[in-house]
Amino acid sequence: MAVQFLSEEWARAVSDALNDHPGFKTAMGSSELTIQFNTTAAPQGDISYYLQTSGGEAEMQLGEAPDADVTINQNYETATAISKGELNVQTAFMTGKIKVSGNLAKLMMHQKAIAEWGAAIRDLEVEY
Repeated sequence: MAVQFLSEEWARAVSDALNDHPGFKTAMGSSELTIQFNTTAAPQGDISYYLQTSGGEAEMQLGEAPDADVTINQNYETATAISKGELNVQTAFMTGKIKVSGNLAKLMMHQKAIAEWGAAIRDLEVEY
């Protein structure tokens, strides 16, 4: 069954996919990282969500994370293209489609995990 993009069900499905994916788990290890995403112009309005990893577990939640390491601002069109695998994060950053602030060094340390994230969610059925 498909989940609606940027919904609570989607956040749970992403969490489950990340925690079940050996490549993501290995790349992330037991590192602690919190990435805040702020998405504008979604059909349901502006949406904030975050990914938090700690102790080898990942959790995606809607809302705002206290003390995020990194904040990523994007519009819905960009978020959708990245989620569908039509746009990679590096290209989105280099072309100004996403704005990143915070501890960029910490984010760069986890590039392999971010790449594995895409592989982990590739088979999720998502409605946009």
